[in-house]
Amino acid sequence: MSMTRFFARFGSLLVFAAASLSHAEENWPRFRGPLGTGHSTETNLPVKWDPKSIRWKVSIPGKGQSSPVNWGDRIFLTSGSDDGRLRQIFAIDPATGNLLWTDKVDVANPETLHQMNTFATASCATDGEVVVAFFGPGGLHAWDLQGKPLWSRTDIGAFPGDWGVGASPVIQGDLVIQNCDAEGPSSLLAVDRKTGKTVWTTPRKDSPKGGWSTPIVIRAGEREELILNGEFGVNAYDPATGRDLWFCEAFNGRGEPVPEYAKGLLYVVSGKPGDTFVVKPGGSGDVTGTHRLRASKRQGGRDLASPVVTDDVLFVTSMSGIALCYDANTGETLGDPTRLEAAISASPIVANGLIYLQAENGDVLVVRAGKTLEVVARNSVGAGAEEIFRASPGPIRGALYLRSTTALYRIGG
Repeated sequence: MSMTRFFARFGSLLVFAAASLSHAEENWPRFRGPLGTGHSTETNLPVKWDPKSIRWKVSIPGKGQSSPVNWGDRIFLTSGSDDGRLRQIFAIDPATGNLLWTDKVDVANPETLHQMNTFATASCATDGEVVVAFFGPGGLHAWDLQGKPLWSRTDIGAFPGDWGVGASPVIQGDLVIQNCDAEGPSSLLAVDRKTGKTVWTTPRKDSPKGGWSTPIVIRAGEREELILNGEFGVNAYDPATGRDLWFCEAFNGRGEPVPEYAKGLLYVVSGKPGDTFVVKPGGSGDVTGTHRLRASKRQGGRDLASPVVTDDVLFVTSMSGIALCYDANTGETLGDPTRLEAAISASPIVANGLIYLQAENGDVLVVRAGKTLEVVARNSVGAGAEEIFRASPGPIRGALYLRSTTALYRIGG
């Protein structure tokens, strides 16, 4: 081969490689990704695998259900001791699984947990300068990406009750925003991301069962709205000031699932059995009668997983693994319910038109939503019986990271 042809071919390979890398998810910086809705720009995630496809598996001391998030060459996870008196944050190398750094948080008065919860369920949030972790009564804490402690807030609530906490922090500009719903006095809190000092606090209606939903920030016309699902319905707040903008009542309680934002609308599911409904943002005050556009009947019982919209189809699955598809434009039910034969607590992610569902036993179901639900693949990592998977998958740079209560797996990439 002539040198001219060699360099021409070599150059074309570089262009192809750069184009491929441009589609990779560089950072997955918070619970369910950059927008908090589980949608990834990845186009080359693995679709089918088996235990032999695992690049590496690392054990995580303690137990936790926080989902993997990353910035650059660091994945962040948390865990808690069995008695809840010790919480930890871990920075892990995504290429090797090696531990880069860890730090500990002591908790004098741990919360009481539901049997499905852990002392480290909230996922971290990072913006490339600060990484934040929330441990309920153990407080809200920040480090730099090299593991240097920056600030700690241990005065944000006792979080009493029998359920524990699960809402993840969100970094919005110079603010860290935390849902502090509890069985009793509840609030939404914003602190300065560099100092931890309170910027604003907005009271919320007391929740009889606590709070687990993580907010998202959307653009509605000329303004940004911070959307938070809850026990009674959906609230929107001004993320800069905490001012309450509007409220839409839900059909039932336990607002754990994060609303999907697509087509300029919010698609909402409650934790308890009840209709899924659509809300138009941008209103003022109680918008239940004006901005709740339509509702669709739900089947399958309780929900923890958040809904997603892909290819004009709204996809919802129950904890028992009964999945339904709806026309995202009309609310019409598409086909019959599909039994996925899996318990599903984790919220799905969407990549390249496919929905990735993490089952509690470690299997990942890859499905395509439509008039009929197509199960494209059912993949196993060969997890041990003691492992439970309730964290959402992390799609990072072409690889898929799966977290059980005690381990982190890398698939592909």
